[in-house]
Amino acid sequence: MSRLTQRTQTLQQQNRKALVSYLVCGDPYPSATLAAMREMADAGVDIIELGIPFSDPMAEGPVIQRGHERALKHGISLQTTIDQVQEFRTFNQTTPVILMGYANPIEQYGYKEFAVAAKNAGIDGVLVVDLPPEEATPLSTAMAEQELHNILLLAPTTSASRAQMIFSQASGFVYYVSLKGVTGAGHIDVYEVKRMYSRFKELSELPLYVGFGIKDAETAGKVAEFSDGIVIGSAIVDAMGNMETRNADEIASRIGDFVRSVRTAIDK
Repeated sequence: MSRLTQRTQTLQQQNRKALVSYLVCGDPYPSATLAAMREMADAGVDIIELGIPFSDPMAEGPVIQRGHERALKHGISLQTTIDQVQEFRTFNQTTPVILMGYANPIEQYGYKEFAVAAKNAGIDGVLVVDLPPEEATPLSTAMAEQELHNILLLAPTTSASRAQMIFSQASGFVYYVSLKGVTGAGHIDVYEVKRMYSRFKELSELPLYVGFGIKDAETAGKVAEFSDGIVIGSAIVDAMGNMETRNADEIASRIGDFVRSVRTAIDK
């Protein structure tokens, strides 16, 4: 059983909601990533999403775009990101890590080669924002051969028939993009998110986690009341990018405090 499957099953058995936290690899400084990942896991994060820096992150709002730009200035690449997870695994063997990024770097790496490297590094899955399910079969096959997960997305505009197709191809969990637009685009209408979420949740028993637009502990707690879990990213990237300190442990400590506040809210 994969780390991700084991974690989602444990959450279901304990009737707890998943906390998925996102950061960009190498942002704001390369030394900050491992420290932040360790602190996130200690603070109660169930799944870490590690962003692969990319020059054209089209689904990202300005906050995460700036995070990508900061990381790219340090030369952070897909290989660097894989290597960071491998180092993370030297002290944490249990927290699932999902890479989140765009198709171009992975296609250049090679789907099979990427899947093998991901498996060897201790990565549990990948979410490729701009690879629709109609085009995802080669990657999904390569990942499945390594017993890894290809995470797929749902949007508010997704039809019921398309949602069924996405669920049929999905693995691990499905990420529900709670609003139209890019990450951090605005405050979500919790009532509307609940209405749409309920429609999609009827179609599958896979965990369905809500992301985009969840900026604070209060909103996270409200969404967790009806969802399997929440994903929070822009708030973390914004906080990391605005810290004046270059001390990795201090950056991680502050992120840990924020994550604990979110964990407390969703556990209520």
